[in-house]
Amino acid sequence: MIEIRNLTRRYGALTALSGVTADIQRGEVVGLLGHNGAGKTTMMKVLTGYLEPSEGSVRVGGLDVVADRRQVQRRIGYLPENAPLYQEQGVADYLLSMAALRGVPRAARGRAGADAIEAVGLVDRMEQPIGTLSKGLRQRVGLAQAIVHRPDLLILDEPTNGLDPSQIGAIRALVRRLSEHSTVLLSTHILQEVEAVCDRVLVLVGGRLVADGPLRELTRTATLRLSVLGDADVADALEGVAGIDTATPDGPDPELPGFYAWSLSCTDDSELPAPAVARAVQGAGLTLGTLAPARRRLEDAFEDLSRQVTT
Repeated sequence: MIEIRNLTRRYGALTALSGVTADIQRGEVVGLLGHNGAGKTTMMKVLTGYLEPSEGSVRVGGLDVVADRRQVQRRIGYLPENAPLYQEQGVADYLLSMAALRGVPRAARGRAGADAIEAVGLVDRMEQPIGTLSKGLRQRVGLAQAIVHRPDLLILDEPTNGLDPSQIGAIRALVRRLSEHSTVLLSTHILQEVEAVCDRVLVLVGGRLVADGPLRELTRTATLRLSVLGDADVADALEGVAGIDTATPDGPDPELPGFYAWSLSCTDDSELPAPAVARAVQGAGLTLGTLAPARRRLEDAFEDLSRQVTT
């Protein structure tokens, strides 16, 4: 759906993006992460045709964002962090206007607006002037305008900004539903949002793409978490198991009464020896409770990447 090749964007002497290359497939929900000034907003503006690359190319659905700008923009839904809304218009009237601007046929505009209103949970606010809505509800109106024309690509900049916990949950579920017929690119400072809805992460640091891959790869560690019944010395049972460097006791397992937890440091994070560990534990006559790869927090992975690039 998106093909980015050696994308560079400069503002005078400042390079906001440098040599970014990535592919995003149809139906993916991709998180775009980076500190303030990392290049996220510039990248979204290039994707929407608002800015042109200084070097490189970007294609959306096979169309070049420079040469085929209008055609690309018809296929995109965009929710900026602070969506511009006509405060005096009612919600339904505003969405009819947006449907017309997006090229929705006249006969289909009413249905398109109603579907968008229902999707974001604003059915009981259809006739209310936008200016009288709370910040969270106005954010939902902004999301409705982004999806009213059923875009192939949906770009969301801080989509849960100003929403309460129940509304955030609803937006997360909506993003998942939208991914059934749209590719979603989500930029946010709230890393829990990425963990909740994204399959894949792009990380920008100083305008450069420093990570691109499935979320599970970014948070993977070279550690197994193990729990066994009783406080037996698991280290003895694991002696000689290839791929285990150390076995460290963590104390009682808070999730399983009577079980004790262990951290197993492994030699290689790409091939964790979980099957061999399970066989060794059971072969020693111990009752296995849980055995799973340990995951680090996305916040920690993100900060580690940032430090590696800037030091």
